[in-house]
Amino acid sequence: LLDAPQPIDWPGVRDRAMLHLCFAAGLRVSELTGLRLDDLSLTPQASILVHGKGRKERCLPLWKVTTVALRAWLAVRGTFQVPELFVNARREPMTRSGFEYILEKYVRIASERCPSLNEKRVSPHVLRHSCALAILEATKDLRKVSLWLGHANMQTTEIYTRADPSIKLEALNANTAPQLRSGRFRASDKLIASLTSPSFMRRESRSE
Repeated sequence: LLDAPQPIDWPGVRDRAMLHLCFAAGLRVSELTGLRLDDLSLTPQASILVHGKGRKERCLPLWKVTTVALRAWLAVRGTFQVPELFVNARREPMTRSGFEYILEKYVRIASERCPSLNEKRVSPHVLRHSCALAILEATKDLRKVSLWLGHANMQTTEIYTRADPSIKLEALNANTAPQLRSGRFRASDKLIASLTSPSFMRRESRSE
């Protein structure tokens, strides 16, 4: 899906950059369309400054493939009196509905090679969700996922553990039962007496 846009013309270069960035940074649509040119830094380490909910900002490093796509976009974007990073054909800021239309377009194109996409509803949030699962699988750390996505609290991030059962399996494996050593055990006379006392037997019969 991310490589469905063919970078052979202005829209194709832009669309590939948008899809790669939306997935790699786990962006909300409002965060993607709100990005400005000066939020992007390509040197020395490529990164993007994201303006999230509640005026919270987070600076995210960019993968190499995402950086390549963004460099290609900057090379053809042109200079307009518009501060936003992504613009539409009218050279106006990209809108939410505009991006959703573009995403639907490439889902249809990608489904020709991957028919299973026809059975799924791929929304902008699905890209964000997929990013979260990729980070969770790589790090096994919910705190890192929370920081990457800009969640206000961990309860929101914990939703992703339900979608990735391997996280629960790792937690289970990390809490193995203690190993009991075989050997002889001799109960003391006091212990035997307490276990065979009438009061103990009455308690046991009531609990069954």
